[in-house]
Amino acid sequence: MLNIPTQSFPAACSQQRVGPSGQSGRNKVALKPGHSLMDWIRFSKSGKDLTGLRGRLIEVTQEELQKHNTRGDCWTCIRGMVYNVTPYMDYHPGGEEELMKAAGIDGTELFDQVHRWVNYESMLKECLVGRMAMKTTTAIKAIIPPTPVTGLAPPVSVAPAPNKDSRPRYDWFQTDVTVHLVVYAKRKIPSSGCSIVDLEAGVLRLEVLLGKMSYMIHLRLADEVEGHVEVHTASLVGKIQVTIRKQAKGKWSSLGQPLEFHNTFLQKKDRALYYRDCVLVSKAEVNHNTHMFRLQLPRGTVMHVPVGKHVYLKASIQDTEVVRPYTPVDQNLAATSSHSSQEADLYLMIKVYPDGVLTPHLNNLHIGDCISVSGPEGTFSLRPLRDVTYLYLLAAGTGFTPMARLIQLALQDSIRKIKLLFFNRREEDILWRCELDALAANSERFQVEYILSDPCNSWTGRKGQVDESVLNNFLNKPDGSKCYVCVCGPTAFTERTTGLLKQQGFSKEEIHAFQG
Repeated sequence: MLNIPTQSFPAACSQQRVGPSGQSGRNKVALKPGHSLMDWIRFSKSGKDLTGLRGRLIEVTQEELQKHNTRGDCWTCIRGMVYNVTPYMDYHPGGEEELMKAAGIDGTELFDQVHRWVNYESMLKECLVGRMAMKTTTAIKAIIPPTPVTGLAPPVSVAPAPNKDSRPRYDWFQTDVTVHLVVYAKRKIPSSGCSIVDLEAGVLRLEVLLGKMSYMIHLRLADEVEGHVEVHTASLVGKIQVTIRKQAKGKWSSLGQPLEFHNTFLQKKDRALYYRDCVLVSKAEVNHNTHMFRLQLPRGTVMHVPVGKHVYLKASIQDTEVVRPYTPVDQNLAATSSHSSQEADLYLMIKVYPDGVLTPHLNNLHIGDCISVSGPEGTFSLRPLRDVTYLYLLAAGTGFTPMARLIQLALQDSIRKIKLLFFNRREEDILWRCELDALAANSERFQVEYILSDPCNSWTGRKGQVDESVLNNFLNKPDGSKCYVCVCGPTAFTERTTGLLKQQGFSKEEIHAFQG
């Protein structure tokens, strides 16, 4: 619920903001002058007492938390830690009303719905009041010894074990020169890949993403190995095999020493994001304010980002950790989304805001510099596209990025018609226009239309913003057809568009809104 400033944490699909009318802008709610994210970072480091406790850390009871539930005295709890967010009210782009939804209560679930990936510990560390007092029981006391407040370890929750029959399992075998780790998912897995492998300094981390669940293998290997990793996936039988070469010939007595979260099967929302340092290998101009950043994964990392998923970039700016989601695209629209997942580079189409927080940092990176990148995230699934005959894509600005690979995939499939309605402010803002026009000219199944809100006098195309009449002209549901609509753009655009789609008779099962 703690909607950390959207200048650095917007929806994964979008890098621009719109006001309630759908016009382009930077903030969801107008902020007072001097209340940007950078202003908050400076203010939080000014040395002022932001908790009202003069630097003390306390244990907070449920009764005490509930007392602090007003605009002028607002505490909230996230994962067992209590923060006084009163000083942050005027810096919150989502507005006071959104922040007050978590006033005096545990806001963890609300926070996770919006920005689970945000490092709130870094953003709000000067607002930390203390830790929630645990309601001890005999059972918990027997397992968990008391922890002093000064340690500030979040309370431990004991979750029921999942059904063991449905849990993936792993095995391993070896030759004199190779080690093979095999995961049996016990279900069909996507052919596009659902596994991320990181091998660094003898530590192997394998994460298998299975719907809302994450299966983890985490080991310090028994002996030294080479850095190259191969991953082979048998989708129909649900098997993933990781192959690593030994540095020295010989037999191992074990695969290695288990590390944190080894052999666990958890909800994805319950595990921390893992970042690896990727190298910037090239940067190319897409238009006047957008660039294509090509990032190379580390040696020993194998990661393919499925269509419709995004990654997070992380950087330390003025000693504050800033995280931003981006959706990878392919190198161009002619590329194929079925390329090999072995050590593929990441291509990110990023709009640079001069007054932004993270994008100027990215724009100032030199070739060879590193940036931290997470694994794939997002709720998009290809399953609803089965048997779809008409796919409608509604994008605004850089909300086009998740649509790019989706267009490629749909054209490889049996979808009869793919239509893209692309909203921008000016003609020069349209991303990959030449490629989109060429694709439409060469494929009868793909159609694109551009709508500008602030066109020049020579523009002969459609003008305006998303509204009922625009959608009436763009959408149709032929009898006997199965339709699906994807929406991506700034928050206000996405909310308005999905509302209009429902008014036109599209069910929630027929709509996917890309969000962070």
